[in-house]
Amino acid sequence: MWRFSLYNTNIDFLRWRKLAMIWSVAVLLIAIMALLVRGMNLGLDFTGGTVLEVQYPQPVEIPQIRDTLAKAGFPDAQTQHFGTSRDVLIRIPPHAEQSNAATLSNSILHALQAAEGGAGASLARAEFVGPQVGQELVEQGGLAALGALAGILIYVMFRFEWRLAVGTIAATVHDVLFTIGWFSLFQIEFDLTVLAAVLAVIGYSVNDTVVVLDRIRENFRKRRKGSAMEIMNLSINETLSRTIMTSFVTLLSVIVMYFFGGSVMRGFSIAMIIGIVVGTYSSIYIASATALYLGISREDLLPRAKETADDHP
Repeated sequence: MWRFSLYNTNIDFLRWRKLAMIWSVAVLLIAIMALLVRGMNLGLDFTGGTVLEVQYPQPVEIPQIRDTLAKAGFPDAQTQHFGTSRDVLIRIPPHAEQSNAATLSNSILHALQAAEGGAGASLARAEFVGPQVGQELVEQGGLAALGALAGILIYVMFRFEWRLAVGTIAATVHDVLFTIGWFSLFQIEFDLTVLAAVLAVIGYSVNDTVVVLDRIRENFRKRRKGSAMEIMNLSINETLSRTIMTSFVTLLSVIVMYFFGGSVMRGFSIAMIIGIVVGTYSSIYIASATALYLGISREDLLPRAKETADDHP
């Protein structure tokens, strides 16, 4: 009977650590530049305002809808196709003169229906968030992310030798920056579901990294021969089966969510897909390679002998 197995692999992963580090630094620089230059495309949850999803019986052009909304008194409305050329997503910034969501939605829908080609347009979804609530969510979301990172920092400082702890932190920061930078670079909407995915990516990244580093620590202590690089490669190969199978199963479920979860779960799915792939990569080439560059050795991980009274004159 055939069985998928990676227990006896002997891949020299860390042979490409320099190339991987260069690639990671380049990608992170692009991500940081995207955040500084383009910023985040914050969703309604953070900015406040109204989001409408309008369905047309036939394909419609976006410039035509923008002109209609501008004439109706909404020149700052953002419009885009949503799924098909018959579905349109409209984002309206907060309007002080029309704070009632139902009134605003009806006003926009009537304007679209009265325009040429708008007969039969229907409102599929309408969401409203006040600007004050959006600002509070930005602050609370940022505190949640910082709190998660701080908790992980404290955890790994007590769990590992400092070089392994630095590797874990570097891998976690790498994964978060990569994921957020992807959303900034391609201007994918960043809302509360995406923030939840980023927090999940933090947990997934740390969990995957801890498994690899635990095996590295174990092999350093029980193996008498072999350089630090050889023992690290051995440890990565020994955990490779678990890493790939866990990532594959998790990734499979998220991909299904992406295609069948609807528009609400689209951003969450994208963030999780990126996080799982990058998290698996960083466990090998960021966490392990960072500890290796910091000069970790067997002596650093051996249990320290306890002092007794006989040790003193």
